[in-house]
Amino acid sequence: MTETDLDVDRPDARTRADVTLVSRGITVTARVIRSDESGLVVSPSGAGRAWHESVKPGDAVEVYWVSGYEERTLPAKVSSVDSSAQTAWRLRPTGAAERSRRRRAVRAKVVVPIVVPWSGGLLRGTTIDLSEGGLKTLVEGCGLPPESGTPLRLMLTLDHDVTVDLAGEVAWGSEHATGQWVLAVQFTDVDEQTADTLRRRVFRALREERSFGTD
Repeated sequence: MTETDLDVDRPDARTRADVTLVSRGITVTARVIRSDESGLVVSPSGAGRAWHESVKPGDAVEVYWVSGYEERTLPAKVSSVDSSAQTAWRLRPTGAAERSRRRRAVRAKVVVPIVVPWSGGLLRGTTIDLSEGGLKTLVEGCGLPPESGTPLRLMLTLDHDVTVDLAGEVAWGSEHATGQWVLAVQFTDVDEQTADTLRRRVFRALREERSFGTD
């Protein structure tokens, strides 16, 4: 088990997590200041918002974070609120952590090279975001982009030695100001090994994005 797979029970300190205030249906991104057996201390982003002042001890929350190549969730309650310097919520777990069911396919900003065979040639570009179920991409284009439902083949270079060949269909397409095409594509018939490769790449990007050390 690698170091990044150890945070299965709670998010590590100096990372970021999503905190959902259950009664309000509001989700905020927070910096994890402390994480140990007694619970978590988190500092929500945008602490100047007025609704933050209404958060009080006893409020139920759900904490979401990236562990390995899955998203985990932990139920908790706010045990105290400290607004003296920067807003900090102390959270006490009320149950065990488990795999998140929040989303079918977690999406992340992933910028990698993509090649799309089209009209006897190759369209080249880069992805905008990626999940195991699909992607958005910016590619070279000429004229109108393909219509919704158009089948495509996609070749993604996820790392210098990892390339995947995927089948998909266009969800929507539009022309970019540069004359390129922006395409949203849903994958079709993704085998388990390829889905696992995509998932690992997505969660690696999320770990990098949420790592406090990269701010």
